[in-house]
Order: sequence, then C-alpha cells, then structure tokens
Amino acid sequence: MKAVQYWSNDDVRLVDLPVPDISAGEILVRVVACGLCAADVLEWYMRPKAPVCLGHEIAGVVARVGAGVTAFQPGDRVFVHHRAPCGHCDLCRRGHETLCREHRRHGIEPGGMAEYVRVTAAVVEKDVLPLPDGFGFEQAALVEPVSCCVRALSRLAIDAGSRVLVIGAGFSGLVFVKLARLAGAASVAVVEPLPWRRQRALQFGADLALDPDEPDIRSKLGSLATQVIVTPSSAAACEQAFDLADQAAEVLLFTPLPPEAARPFDFGRLFFAEWTVTASHGSGPADTRAALDLLASGAIDAGLLVTHRFPLEEIASAVAVAAKPGNALKCVIEIGGEPPPEHVELP
Repeated sequence: MKAVQYWSNDDVRLVDLPVPDISAGEILVRVVACGLCAADVLEWYMRPKAPVCLGHEIAGVVARVGAGVTAFQPGDRVFVHHRAPCGHCDLCRRGHETLCREHRRHGIEPGGMAEYVRVTAAVVEKDVLPLPDGFGFEQAALVEPVSCCVRALSRLAIDAGSRVLVIGAGFSGLVFVKLARLAGAASVAVVEPLPWRRQRALQFGADLALDPDEPDIRSKLGSLATQVIVTPSSAAACEQAFDLADQAAEVLLFTPLPPEAARPFDFGRLFFAEWTVTASHGSGPADTRAALDLLASGAIDAGLLVTHRFPLEEIASAVAVAAKPGNALKCVIEIGGEPPPEHVELP
C-alpha cells in the first residue's frame, strides 16, 4: 500500500509499506479521507519524530475485523480516532483524559495518510464511530480537529455575560467562534491579520474581526475580553491575548510555542489581574461524539472550513500549502485503495 513518510516540510515522501496485519479486537480500515493538521506541518514539533507517517484525522471504511469484534463489520463507514484513554486512572477521573498514559500510546498503524490503517483494540472499543447516513468522509475527517476545540472550550466558563476573544481565525479559530456563539456568549470578537479570514470569521458568527496591527485596538474592541483563546503558535499572539484580557479573565492556550520562543508572561500581571491561564491538547471519546453531532447537524459548516483537497500522490503540495496557509484553512487528503485479499479469520 501507499503511505506518507514525513522527514521535514520540504521532504515528504510517498512510500510502499505492507498492509498491516491485525489481531483479535482490532480492525483494518481503508482510509478514504484524512485531514492535514496544523501540527503535521509544525516543523519544530515534527522533525524530532522523523521519519514518521503523517495523519490522524481519519475517515474510511472497515476492510477487516479481528476475532471478537462485534460492533463493526467490513463495509461500515467510520471515523477513527488515533488515541484512546483508559477511562479509570487518576488523570481520566480528573477530566484530563489526554494526559492518560494509555491515551499517549498511538492507536493506529502506520498513520492516517496511508491506504490502510490498523486500529488497536482500545481505540476500536472506545473511539471508532459509525458515520450517519448522508455524512460524507470529508466531513468525518473534521471530527478529530473539531473535537479538540470542543474539549478546549469546555475548560472555559462561558455564559450569557461572556465577552470572548479569539486570536487567530484559521481552522481552529473559526470553530471556536462558532462554539462560543453556540455556548451563548454575549459577544465574540476575532483578531486575525488576513482580511479573507476576518471575513470568514464574520460568516461564522463573530461580531467583530480586527487586524492585530490595527491602531488603538483596545478601543475598537469596545470591552476587554472575559475569555481569550489563543490559536497561533506565536509569542506575539500570546502577548496580545494578555493585553486584551479583562481582570479575572480566562486565557486558553490552544497551541504550544516553539522551544526557542520568548515567554511573554508577567507573573505580576497574572497576580494582580487574577487571570486564570489554562491549556488544552487533544480530545477524548465524549468530545469526538459531540463533534460528530455538531458536524452532522450542520451547526458547524464543513463546507466553509475545507478549502483544499489533494490526492495522496500530491501530499508534498498539500504540506507546502498547509505550512504557508495564505488561502488555506483545512487541507483534506483524498485516499483510495482496493479491499485487501481474502484472509483466514484471526485467532
């Protein structure tokens, strides 16, 4: 089968790998669509892992099932998460499933940008979801990234009095705009340098979309924010988030900073403003189910989020577009693959 091997943003290879074998409790999925995540092209994060098979935003069709699997059968259309928490450790009980030791184990082989993926038994049990009738594979490829936003927003106390500010109007920023609006926030504003993304944020329900370099941005914002969500991997974005946060505000960091980035954080300001600073990474089973419902109901419009589609053979072009997004929000890789040959039932 064909699979994508990542070495750097400028060195992405299409390689031949054997179709993975599966064991009892596992399934083999023929991938139809896989989203390209912003983290997939974050070189400081990805290069230490290289070479690695890209992809974790997966939708496809069950090709084989291992012994003991009764919830799925060949031909089922599914969303596949790439991780699954244990559900009972201390971190899981405290609502930090994504820090669970089991969740940190990769639950797919080799990666989502391959014609077939092996899905481990833990993921099959906890976070492979059947797709509703009429729900397309491209929409299903958005379940994982939307679920990360669902989990992140749940960490904030948004109510009818909230003044939410989203820094960055890329894919995640736009989803946050919609989720904050659905949560009943009194106002939702966006700070984003690209004019077309500011316009897209207004389409998603933002009341206001401002350029970060706009003079006197505080007065144009009207009121400082009670919740600020930072989506870019940028020290300048973090610094602006604190500048535009009201006293007693919550600041959510959604993307890590590069190791060499200056840390724009003043503990004195934190103390006297009584800010709450939190972070969120990844998602769990409840979040993926909520995300699927939001996409299936049309509450989040996938058509406004997917801007580019590439066949697997053009993965290098897709990475180049995603790494310098200019006109991109979400790139989806369209993948084929014939059903594997008949096999002897696994023990």
